[in-house]
Amino acid sequence: MQTQKLSYLSSIQIFRDLSPAELAEMDRQITMSTCGPGKIFYMPEDSGEVLFLLKKGQVQIYRLAPNGKKLVVAMLGPGAVFGEMSLVGQGMHNTFAEAVDKCLLCVMSRADVERMLREKPDVAFRFLETMGQQVTELQTHLEEIAFKSIPERLAGLLLRLAAEQGTNELRGYTHQDLSEMLGTYRETITQTLNDLKAAGLIEIGRKRIFLRDVTRLEELAAG
Repeated sequence: MQTQKLSYLSSIQIFRDLSPAELAEMDRQITMSTCGPGKIFYMPEDSGEVLFLLKKGQVQIYRLAPNGKKLVVAMLGPGAVFGEMSLVGQGMHNTFAEAVDKCLLCVMSRADVERMLREKPDVAFRFLETMGQQVTELQTHLEEIAFKSIPERLAGLLLRLAAEQGTNELRGYTHQDLSEMLGTYRETITQTLNDLKAAGLIEIGRKRIFLRDVTRLEELAAG
């Protein structure tokens, strides 16, 4: 188990240049945890100074409107950093964080982060670089919500999911899942998917979407 944990730590981007001795030191400082889908890491009313580094799986960051409507702010994959840590400007901002599937994470306390920033400048730089990239991705997501139509946004989402999975056949996503990722209604997504199917861009099955014409989807996503 110890060897496996060190292997996981060495494959995390922000720790990639650490020596075996430094990795062993990080191993003593960081807790590794696994969880199943549906695990809530935090809610808006929670407080605390905990940071998560996602090694495997996906985590959904979302908000709930007063009427109960769910808006997915971000879908985080391996390498993402999330949680509450005012020390590094990382905040939960009234959001929920929930595991979408089985996840493997490193959990760091405020003391862990302070020690890392103080003792490992290279790691601290990559750590902040990773968070900066996530902020950029969030800004892009918000710009799409503000300026792009639902068909444009849905085309972009399907292309991104396909790129992440390395296949043009997406499985496991319901119309409700897609609507929450785009912050719209399920009925709107269903109609838009049917329109894309009628135009010959995709094929639709039960929890299955096949991207038939990637080039035209890319043109649509570009706006």
